[in-house]
Amino acid sequence: MTIADALNRVRDRIADATARANRPAGSVALVAVSKTHPGEAVLEALAAGQLLFGENRVQEAAGKFPALRPAHPAMRLHLIGGLQTNKVEEAVRIADVIESLDRPKLATALAAAMRKEGRRPDLLVQVNVGDEPQKAGIARAEADAFLRLARDELGLPVIGLMCIPPAEGDPQPHFAWLASCAARHGLSVLSMGMSGDFEAAIAEGATHVRVGSAIFGARGAAG
Repeated sequence: MTIADALNRVRDRIADATARANRPAGSVALVAVSKTHPGEAVLEALAAGQLLFGENRVQEAAGKFPALRPAHPAMRLHLIGGLQTNKVEEAVRIADVIESLDRPKLATALAAAMRKEGRRPDLLVQVNVGDEPQKAGIARAEADAFLRLARDELGLPVIGLMCIPPAEGDPQPHFAWLASCAARHGLSVLSMGMSGDFEAAIAEGATHVRVGSAIFGARGAAG
């Protein structure tokens, strides 16, 4: 199956899930996760009309996307992996959205980098909805206070929330919790749901779903 064919299949699944949830057509955006796949795969997706991409690593994203922007000015890059503070300035330079804001030290570093670079990519706060010790994300119990710090005290452009639910069990309660947290804080963006569970995420209000393997196939070797 070509990348174009795979994209069409995923888009059809998104459209079907959106209709089943009685949500407006086009209300869910597809983030094509191109991590570990070469620039040629991104070009194939661009040729098929995909403009929204997700990458985990700043270094890998920097090697692929800046060169593509002149020919594809509508393309947008989401950084979705854990972000180290020593990569923050480069992340602010190349990303349109950073989905992995998850701790006060990173929030402070992002605020400083945005002042230095004169660029303010949108931010999503990543919440560890399963309170899993091995996963990144702010703890559920700390999410409200952290959002107040990031938005009110530091003035960061936080527009929504992101999560990766536990691999085992029903993801629906985790998606529902994230949606309720976003509503409580007046946040309009919910990045939740991946290749295996994005229909459930759409049912709970996801505005963005992050799909990689169902589009690009098995992961390649990281660049």
